[in-house]
Amino acid sequence: MSTLSMRQRRALLWSLLAGGFLLVNFHRTATAVLADTLAATFDATGAELGSLHASFFYIYAALQLPSGLVVDRYGPRRVGAVGLVVMTGGVAWFASSGTLAQAFVARAAIGLGGSVLYIATLRFCANWFRPDEYATMTGYTIAAAGVGGILATTPLALAIEAAGWRTAMLAAGGVGATLAVAVGAAVRDTPTRAGHEAPEAVAAPGGTATLSEVVANTRTVLAERETWLLGVALFLTLGANFTVLGLWGVPYVVDIYDVSVARASTYVLLGNVGFVIGSPAFGALSDRLARRTGLMVAAAALFTLSYAVLVLVPPLPVVGAALFLALFANGGIALAFTVGKERHDPDVAGTITGVINSMGYFGAAVLPTVLGAVLDAYWTGEVINGARVYTVTGYRVAFAIATATGVLATGAVVWLHRREQRAPTGPAAAADD
Repeated sequence: MSTLSMRQRRALLWSLLAGGFLLVNFHRTATAVLADTLAATFDATGAELGSLHASFFYIYAALQLPSGLVVDRYGPRRVGAVGLVVMTGGVAWFASSGTLAQAFVARAAIGLGGSVLYIATLRFCANWFRPDEYATMTGYTIAAAGVGGILATTPLALAIEAAGWRTAMLAAGGVGATLAVAVGAAVRDTPTRAGHEAPEAVAAPGGTATLSEVVANTRTVLAERETWLLGVALFLTLGANFTVLGLWGVPYVVDIYDVSVARASTYVLLGNVGFVIGSPAFGALSDRLARRTGLMVAAAALFTLSYAVLVLVPPLPVVGAALFLALFANGGIALAFTVGKERHDPDVAGTITGVINSMGYFGAAVLPTVLGAVLDAYWTGEVINGARVYTVTGYRVAFAIATATGVLATGAVVWLHRREQRAPTGPAAAADD
C-alpha cells in the first residue's frame, strides 16, 4: 500500500497526464507566435500557412475515434506514454525542418502523438473520480491545456527572441520526453492497480474489449442524433477558436494595430487565460447545479457575441476582452464531453469522447485553411520581414465567418438542449433513441 492517500495519488498521476495534454495545446497553438517567422522561413502564403497549422489537426482529428478505442482497450498509462514519445519525435523533426513539406509532415507527427493525450486523461478521470466530480476534472484538464496555450504566447515569443524558434521547440520537446518517462513509470490505470479502493459510485472497468464489442460501441455512439449535435457544436467552436488563437490572432493584432509580435501575443494570452478559467468554472458550476445543456446554450451565445465584436475592429483592449470571453465560453461548450459520457456505460467512455472530439478537431483542421484563403484574397501585396500583410476588410470577413460558426453552434446546442429535456438521461436514454 502506498504511503500516499488516494486523493494525493490521483492528483499526482492526473497532473502527469494533464501535463502531457498541456504540451499538446502548446504545440497546436504555437503557430500563432511562429506565424510570421514560419512565413518568412518557408516563404509561405496565408493558405499555405493555414495548411501547415492545420496539418496537426488533420491527423489529430482523424485519430480521435481510434484513440478512444485504443484507450478503452489498453488503458491511459501505456497509451499516454507512447503518445508523448511520438509527439516528442515530431517536435524534434519540426525544429529541424528545412522545407515547408518537411514541416507539414512533422506537424502531422506531433498531432499523431498528441491525439491520445486528452482521451487518456479523461479515461483516467473516469476510473479514479466519482461521476459527480467528472465535469470538474474535465474542466481542470482543459484548463491545463489553457496553460499550455499561455506558454505558447508571450513566453514563447520571448524565448524565440532569445534563442531562436528551432531551439525553443527543441526545449519543449525535451519536456515532453521527460513526461513520457514519468507517465510510463508512475501512472496506474485504475485505483486498484495502485493499491487503493475505487471511489464510491465508480463502476469497475470491464476486461479488455473484444473487436465485436468495439464495433458495437462505435455503432451505438454514431447512431445517436445527440452525438452529431455535440460533434457539430465542437466542430464549429473548436475550429474557430483554434484558428484564431492558434494562428491568425497574433498576425491580426500585428497587422491592424501596428504592434510587435511580443506585444500582440499578450492579447492572445488573454484568450488563453479565459480558456484556463472557463472550463473549471463551467465544470464546477455544472456539477453543483447538475445541469449540462442549459449552460452549453449560454456559452454558445457568449461565444457568438464575442467574435461579433471583433468584426467591428474595436479598440485594442476590447480585442483582449473579446478573446478572453470567446475562450471562457469554450469551457461551457466543453460540457459536451460530460453530456456524451453520461449517456453511455463506463466502458464506452473513450469511444464517445473520441467520436465527438474527432468532429471538433476536424473543424480545427478545416477552418485555418479557409480563413487563410480569405485573407490571401485581401492581401495588400506588401511583405514585411518575409510575412504578408493583410487588410482590415480581410480580417473583418474572417471574423464574420467565426461569428457565423457561433450562430450555427448555438442552434445545434439549443436543439440538443430541447432533446435532452424531453428524454431521460444516462445510458438508458441512448437505448430510447
